[in-house]
Amino acid sequence: MGTTVGIFSEPILYGRQEETRQLTNVIASHQPFLTRIALRLVGNAADAEDAVQDAFLSAYTHLDQFKGQAQMSTWLTRIVINAARMKVRRRPRQVHIPLDQENREQCHRQLSEMLSDRRPSPEELCRNREFAERLAQVSAQLSPTLRGTFQLRGVDGLSIRETAQALGIPNGTVKARVARARKKLKQLLQTQVK
Repeated sequence: MGTTVGIFSEPILYGRQEETRQLTNVIASHQPFLTRIALRLVGNAADAEDAVQDAFLSAYTHLDQFKGQAQMSTWLTRIVINAARMKVRRRPRQVHIPLDQENREQCHRQLSEMLSDRRPSPEELCRNREFAERLAQVSAQLSPTLRGTFQLRGVDGLSIRETAQALGIPNGTVKARVARARKKLKQLLQTQVK
């Protein structure tokens, strides 16, 4: 018979067939615990699961190296830790460049000054806001059917099919109304600019 010792309290069995069964039981009962250990070391779930699977495979292939001096769960935990560390070691090294470091090739300008800002400039924001206000004023002059169709399709961003479903009309009618609304809005906007 086996004895129970330590934190995991699984019996220590002897014989290769019994060790295989014992390893299978330890894997089944301790997989969440071992995955959490790997996750702490590697930092993401996918790599943690890979490390645990690598450890299980390694434990099965090297089961003959288990001496029985420690519990099977302790031996397997050590293998999981080593597999997780190997995952981390295999990752490519990431280069970190401080943003305040000068770039010698670019006339001693800091890297943060050379990075482009993809956000709209204050001028663009103001221009877009003014255009949206003008469009709202002009669209109020459209007929209710054209204004509603244009609002759903052009402003709210619904597809032609979604707009047609929302209004209960055919797709072709949506296309025609949007085209008429755009033509009318263009005429109204041009008269305001003159």
